Amino acid sequence: MTLFVAIDTNGIDPEEGAPAPERVISGQPTFRTWNADGTGEGVYAGLWEATPGKWRITYDEWEFCHILTGLSVITEDDGEARMVKPGDSFVLKPGFKGTWEVLETTRKEYVIHLPQQAG
Repeated sequence: MTLFVAIDTNGIDPEEGAPAPERVISGQPTFRTWNADGTGEGVYAGLWEATPGKWRITYDEWEFCHILTGLSVITEDDGEARMVKPGDSFVLKPGFKGTWEVLETTRKEYVIHLPQQAG
């Protein structure tokens, strides 16, 4: 068993999805997600792609993102908007609330860490 995992879409069928209808502000955004690796303990990595549209986002998880293609605007509820483009990297922390607007189909690499569940 190898402990090296390449993050790419070859041989992985994407999960198809969309934001919940009540979160959509404009457009008809759709998602494709290629989950390339996960520990089963709340850490996941892969690729995500979204088509144009705007929707509300709320983060309970910690997520590192690296934009590969496209153009999006992420706006925090306090009003600060950030344009993200290829080459940009950022972290969205638990508690982040705002909107994600895809202007051009956007693909990102991600690493997500889910909070520990109380047992």
